[in-house]
Amino acid sequence: KALALGLRPIVVVNKIDRQDARSQEVLDEVFDLFVSLGANDEQLDFPVLFASGRNGYAGDTCSVREGTLKPLFEKIVEHVPPPSADPDGPFKFLVTLLDRDNFLGRILTGLVFSGSIKVNAPIHAIDSDGNVIETGRASKILAFRGLERVPVDEAQAGDIISTAGLTQATVANTIADPSVSEPLHAQPIDPPTLSMRFAVNDSPMAGREGTKVTSRMIRDRLFREAESNVAIKVTESADKDSYEVAGRGELQLGVLIETMRREGFELGISRPRVLFREGENGREEPYETVVIDVDEEYSGTVVEKMAIRKAELTDMRPSGGGKTRITFSAPSRGLIGYHGEFLSDTRGTGIMNRLFEKYGPHKGNIEGRKNGVLISNGAGEAVAYSLGPLEERGILFVGPGEALYEGMIIGENAKTDDLGVNPMKAKQLTNFRASGGKDDAIRLTPPRKMSLEQAIAYIDDDELVEVTPQNIRLRKLHLDPHERKRASRAKAA
Repeated sequence: KALALGLRPIVVVNKIDRQDARSQEVLDEVFDLFVSLGANDEQLDFPVLFASGRNGYAGDTCSVREGTLKPLFEKIVEHVPPPSADPDGPFKFLVTLLDRDNFLGRILTGLVFSGSIKVNAPIHAIDSDGNVIETGRASKILAFRGLERVPVDEAQAGDIISTAGLTQATVANTIADPSVSEPLHAQPIDPPTLSMRFAVNDSPMAGREGTKVTSRMIRDRLFREAESNVAIKVTESADKDSYEVAGRGELQLGVLIETMRREGFELGISRPRVLFREGENGREEPYETVVIDVDEEYSGTVVEKMAIRKAELTDMRPSGGGKTRITFSAPSRGLIGYHGEFLSDTRGTGIMNRLFEKYGPHKGNIEGRKNGVLISNGAGEAVAYSLGPLEERGILFVGPGEALYEGMIIGENAKTDDLGVNPMKAKQLTNFRASGGKDDAIRLTPPRKMSLEQAIAYIDDDELVEVTPQNIRLRKLHLDPHERKRASRAKAA
């Protein structure tokens, strides 16, 4: 986005003091990256500095090993043009960052393009179409002094400031004097492409591990996140016990879930769902540009797997060092759950980058998980005696001694349908001695333990991920088998 705005970059190659530093190779890779991103000749003629941030020095050559960071600051002053501000015009301020303070409320940060503003001056917010979003007063003005924000009484054109006093304005809005009706030009915000349902944990083990388990706590936390994260959209459901959270991908939503888990929340998370829309040619879905750097020996596997997920190959070229750079245009729906499979296919050496591209025509059905699951039909602790025979049915997710409940998913079935099993069955005690030490011969394969991202990508539409501070469990949406059958019949009808 910075290159699209015409900004001229300064490239700083850091960590040049390391023994395995490859400064020139990194510089060549940065140049190739800028070319692939469509930089013009002026942007490609960028100044370069070599630095070691930890040791506090920078210089024009990669051989520098002492000094200060003064050359970096001098280069910024020399290369970055002064702001093209209009000090005599009406006040105009473009919001580029969003933050929240417990005392001041919503804080908007950006650059003052024209005019000046004083504390308690009347202002209003307008969107990119010129519609007034809200009016208010600048209750607080904060300027940046080094890394700190300090309150000031007045800000001038060219200043980067933060202001409080508005509650609905967001990134890319123009904050201006009430007499201004023409908004400043701003880069549009990429829309959310995926959504998940965050629900109260209603499993039999709810409340045992977390400290924040009520819907009110979950609601407050999600809306607080939406205040400072412009890419997150939160919608409350009709039953008030769940919330639809939309974001720009499973990684972003996965980070939010992991953060909440560490804060002590217990949640039930649904399968990611792509946000469709109706366009001129019917139903449309989000597409992403996927750039993959992979060893040449794995490129065929990656192309084959992406083709199954309805991705279109747009570019393929060698990137040096035995690696190939492959670019795809892929529907976001097909990329759900692929990252873990991609790392396995490339033995952990592949690198994948994704960027929202457009809304395009619906690609039709994309094949999902083929196998069914093994479901516990009771509550208790898993027993090795019963898990042994179940290994023949598929892959287990639990080990002996783990607490289970009815409706919990304990493994993957080798067949396509779901199977209810009893993993708590113990050997009947009799006065007959087992022959040949048969009871001691149970050898279980270590269970497959999933990370949060793998679990979210694995589940189907009728399943949930139970997230607690200590465990990540998979379960059916309906724990009772009779309710599952009724829901299945209703869906088929």
